[in-house]
Amino acid sequence: MELRDLKAFMDVVEYGSFTKAANESFVSQPSLSKSIKKLEDNLHVELLNRSTRHVELTDAGHIVYKQGQKIMRSVHDLHILLDDLLNIKTGTIKLGIPPLIGTLFFPEIARKFHQQYPNVHLELVERGAKLIGTLVENGEVDMGIVVLPTDERKFVVQSFVEDQFFVYINEQHSLAQQDTILLQDLKNESFIIFTEEFTLHDYVIKSCRSAGFTPIIGYKSSQWDLIVELVSSNLGVTLLPYSIAAKQTNQNVKIIPLQNYHMPWRLGVITKKNTYQSYALKQLLKTIRSEET
Repeated sequence: MELRDLKAFMDVVEYGSFTKAANESFVSQPSLSKSIKKLEDNLHVELLNRSTRHVELTDAGHIVYKQGQKIMRSVHDLHILLDDLLNIKTGTIKLGIPPLIGTLFFPEIARKFHQQYPNVHLELVERGAKLIGTLVENGEVDMGIVVLPTDERKFVVQSFVEDQFFVYINEQHSLAQQDTILLQDLKNESFIIFTEEFTLHDYVIKSCRSAGFTPIIGYKSSQWDLIVELVSSNLGVTLLPYSIAAKQTNQNVKIIPLQNYHMPWRLGVITKKNTYQSYALKQLLKTIRSEET
């Protein structure tokens, strides 16, 4: 069995079609088909159900794909181990970061790390915080920044940032002149929140329910700056971490603390347990620890 044939099979499964896999891999579809047929002949099994229009794995295909992930990860780790042995401070680190966290904290982390290790490329993979843990667990990213708590049975967790939620409200709103706002005073307001793939979506709803009401959802967005703009247009209120205050400059938006309600926003850096960490990754984690202090 040749790795390139296994890689061709993995690409077709992950991209969901021969066409997309060929385009992304810069090889022809006939070459992909030939590689997969060669793999099937070597393993004496059929990996794909070719009677359907879409890519569909056979039972054997599921087994080979799952084991193929481990093989490809081992090959990746082999290169890292050899690079470390030769003390080569180059390569790529994949970071899984939700867009909001990336906007607030990643630029400074990247700047400091680049000063020390200019030949190490940081590849940012932006997904909702709910998906970051899965990416780390599957080895698709080397580390991730998530909203805590998380499953410490699977991950090594390093505390990163703790912040508090504030009310973001239009300056013309009747509550905008108060020094503090009770969360339950927002029960009749239209909320603008993140979409479902973000942990902040569930957190805001859960917090409102603990205060005795289910929030009225007016708008959902995956972009924090759009959420703030909607507040600026007086289309609703939102709850966001105070860290955003330093990024947003809209004069129409007031930021007011919550009264008698603790809404912490705790972030942590996670890596997969019992997985080899490259020299570069260890240094990046060290840089992030220095940011915390």
